[in-house]
Amino acid sequence: MVVYVSARFLTGVSVLFRSGYEAASKHFCPADVEVNVAGRSFLVTGANSGIGKATAKEIARRGGTVHLVCRNKERAEVAKGEIVTETGNQNIFLHIVDISHPKEIWKFAEKFKNEHKLNVLINNAGCMVNNRELTEDGLEKNFATNTLGTYILTTALLPLLEKEADARVITVSSGGMLVQKLNISDLQSGNGTFDGTMVYAQNKRQQVVLTEQWAKAHRNIHFSVMHPGWADTPAMRSSMPDFHQKMKNTLRTETQGADTVVWLAVSSEATKLPSGLFFQDRQPVPTHLPLASTHSSPEDEEKLMEVLEEFSQKFKSNSPGT
Repeated sequence: MVVYVSARFLTGVSVLFRSGYEAASKHFCPADVEVNVAGRSFLVTGANSGIGKATAKEIARRGGTVHLVCRNKERAEVAKGEIVTETGNQNIFLHIVDISHPKEIWKFAEKFKNEHKLNVLINNAGCMVNNRELTEDGLEKNFATNTLGTYILTTALLPLLEKEADARVITVSSGGMLVQKLNISDLQSGNGTFDGTMVYAQNKRQQVVLTEQWAKAHRNIHFSVMHPGWADTPAMRSSMPDFHQKMKNTLRTETQGADTVVWLAVSSEATKLPSGLFFQDRQPVPTHLPLASTHSSPEDEEKLMEVLEEFSQKFKSNSPGT
């Protein structure tokens, strides 16, 4: 059985490269994203480079108000200037927040709710740290950024999203999650040998579960999670240097990686599909490989939400200004 699943997985891998995007895009409807989103507000995390910046730029081209949430002020200012210059859109706003720091997220979200409206949240910020590293709060860095940070920002902004028509939440995940079953017994990867790639894949499985759970609980917001394929981004180059070196000529561009995020964010076609689905190249795709034992129990999924909520409330109560 393992051999069969692996063979199916490897067969499907080819669609994740640039050639896969080029084949899929032949079936795209250009009109889906030829829209004017002036008056709508979008928040993109990790927006200073890679897929986040490409997404922000494409939304800005379509007239949207874009809030860039970035960790590094210097790089973020450069990215903002590039987006404004290339698109002519002046409604680009910058917020400096480290998504691995829960107290910072809470402080930002409370301030943002009082000053802005929000139609679409795009959870793009992420990391793959290959050695076990703790934040100043004692949290494992990948978990803090990819899972807890995504959870806190989304739940903190849900009241703002609930106020708007056609509200959406899109989370950038990874097909790597297909090899992982939800594991709630070791969320911070403290047991056994630390493998950053597998920890990242586990976080990305957790994001899929979060999306499915949110979709059930918040019916008037459209939730989706997606895989961008393998794109040539700074994150790819730093976290997987050997893979990048070998495959760089076959990788998707940042804009190709961002295409489905943009489609999910602006297209009316996207919200005709059910909330809570996993997308690749503008199509919903399965969240489990054939015959794979990666399905989790409803109890484990509920427990994940409970544990994240406990963490969230702990840092909210310790956060100044909340």
